[in-house]
Amino acid sequence: MRLLAGFLTISLLQAQSGFVPERLAKIAPAMKEQVEAGKMSGGVGLVIRNGKVAYFESYGYMDKSAGKVMRKDAIFRIYSMTKAVTAVSAMMLWEEGRFQLGDPISKYLPEFAAVSPKQPIRVVDLFRHTSGVIDYSAVTPAFYKEHPDYPVIVDPKIDLAEVVRRIAKIPLLHTPGTTFHYGYSVDVLGRLVEVISGKTLEQFFQERLLQPLGMKDTGFYVPKEKLDRLVVLDEPGPDGKVIRSKGYGQDSYATKPAAFLGGQGLVSTATDYSRFCQMLLNGGVFEGKRYLGRKTVEMMSTDYLVDMPRAGASQPGPGTGFGLTFAITLHPAATGLAGSKGEYFWSGAAGTRFWIDPLEKMITIFMVNTLPPLGVEKPFKAMVYSALE
Repeated sequence: MRLLAGFLTISLLQAQSGFVPERLAKIAPAMKEQVEAGKMSGGVGLVIRNGKVAYFESYGYMDKSAGKVMRKDAIFRIYSMTKAVTAVSAMMLWEEGRFQLGDPISKYLPEFAAVSPKQPIRVVDLFRHTSGVIDYSAVTPAFYKEHPDYPVIVDPKIDLAEVVRRIAKIPLLHTPGTTFHYGYSVDVLGRLVEVISGKTLEQFFQERLLQPLGMKDTGFYVPKEKLDRLVVLDEPGPDGKVIRSKGYGQDSYATKPAAFLGGQGLVSTATDYSRFCQMLLNGGVFEGKRYLGRKTVEMMSTDYLVDMPRAGASQPGPGTGFGLTFAITLHPAATGLAGSKGEYFWSGAAGTRFWIDPLEKMITIFMVNTLPPLGVEKPFKAMVYSALE
């Protein structure tokens, strides 16, 4: 009887949120098929509409080899979903008048003064990846074999200040403000937050966002007492099915890092990240506390590229623009994906992804840790949208 009552309660909540319960019920079996097909070991899906949880399920395993079943409060490496948190932090300082988007970054980071003197990097270029600073290919052995004189960026012994100083020593990929090229721009933006606020990025995050929002499981590393909730990082095996990764990311979040990387450094849970997303969907307010102004959120979710050329990896796809660290759906039909005009979103390198849809008043979050990911978020999102009334 209790199980039946629980099911009826969930169905009622789903119906009240504007979903067809029977259609949402099809998601879990479909995700189980993805697990059985080896496209992921496990994951978590969360949908919030009109401020209410409409769907929250876990699938598969946190550690498949150990038979450890996925938990809803599992901790995932969210990689580039960190960028949105850094951008909000920076815009909090912008609202205080601490900088302007058109300021040259050399005003705060003098190491960039000689990088592009004729057309300097502006703060807005860091947000929208038009700064010209190196992309993520710079962490590979092949890059340093080709450029043996360039400083090493990924060094666990150096702090963010030194990371950014080393970035400034590497020639720009493009003239600032002319080309979208995804890379270390937001890591540099994180250093800007540190310099302007006088706090480390970790301190700023905790004091201004994570603690007030109640994001208790989000941070730059996983404390010892929570390590059992950190999911195993997978990678595609020779047969295309996921296997346990042997890469650096498997164990890199067990200890506090020297550099707090604002472009890639956080771990989080689906519930934690939904609180951050709900604040944005609410126009900068969460549980009665204002974090950003409504017009600031509108600025962040407005296309800043227009017709600007795009280069490198992780470009916004067809029908998609890019704002202040968010990709934005401009023409849904051109994307070939389920969604709404005006939704804004981004993802992490290991497959975590979030979408904020103002039209439907909906947040969709999908968490998985496979590097590189195998696209299991696409059928998940399609099934969520097909379940709307």
